[in-house]
Amino acid sequence: MTKEGFKSGFVAIIGRPNVGKSTLLNRIVGEKIAIMSNKAQTTRNKIQGIYTTDDAQVVFIDTPGVHKPQNSLGDYMVKSAFSALHEADAIWFVVDASKKRGAGDNFIINRLKDVKNTPIFLLINKVDLLKKEELFEVIKTYQEDAPEWTEIFPISATEGDNVPELLDTVIADLDEGPQYFDADQLTDHPERFVISELIREKVLQLTQQEVPHSVAVVIDKIETADDGIVHIQASIIVERPTQKNIVIGKQGKMIKQIGTRARKDIERLLGSRVFLETWVKVEERWRDRPQALQSLGYRKDDF
Repeated sequence: MTKEGFKSGFVAIIGRPNVGKSTLLNRIVGEKIAIMSNKAQTTRNKIQGIYTTDDAQVVFIDTPGVHKPQNSLGDYMVKSAFSALHEADAIWFVVDASKKRGAGDNFIINRLKDVKNTPIFLLINKVDLLKKEELFEVIKTYQEDAPEWTEIFPISATEGDNVPELLDTVIADLDEGPQYFDADQLTDHPERFVISELIREKVLQLTQQEVPHSVAVVIDKIETADDGIVHIQASIIVERPTQKNIVIGKQGKMIKQIGTRARKDIERLLGSRVFLETWVKVEERWRDRPQALQSLGYRKDDF
């Protein structure tokens, strides 16, 4: 039974790749559930983060960065991003204050003009990189040929600047509603998915530009031994043998580094010691094969 006065709702976070959407979501939830990297197109699924207080619950939909699709996976990501707009009680459009408004921003803005009866907040992120007078110019740029923003929030997702105020404002605008998830639940994705994303994050962070967009991770097995150690077997999927060589690295150094970093994050997630085994497999052109996309967890049912 939901207590009287309890508020709840869904907030879609949308924006170009690399503007800081996942960083913002992790900042709010207080734990890493959306992977972060300086490589574009890091987020591939609509990861839901859940923020719960005594008086409210906000379910965040962190969408893939919007970009011009180059293959079936890219098409999936863009459709997934825009489908989130129809599920939301509010929309956060995140832009990078350190970069000029571009064609990608305009593409999203034109879509947002079609959204009716849903509050749309403009979040100008990375303001810690700007001088105050520069910020005013950025705000002015995004007020031209744009929807009427419900509010404009300059924020720093990395530093947390103005994020509590943003949360208070969006909660105040929500209607009364049920508590959809338990108070201690941070995401609606199963642990297997979050573990695969943590491993993929390390690949993105450590490998060269040739590899990232061609990487998927599949968790083949998770078992807890009698001594409490969680044994995980994972396959890192790439498209070409040359990419496999990069991920494995000279004398296996790269794959060892990926595994070590991922294991530490997974242990924090699970609260248990972890034994992680990883293999690298080649699936040629998996991003263009619908059957391969489905087997790796990218499904049309998601949009």
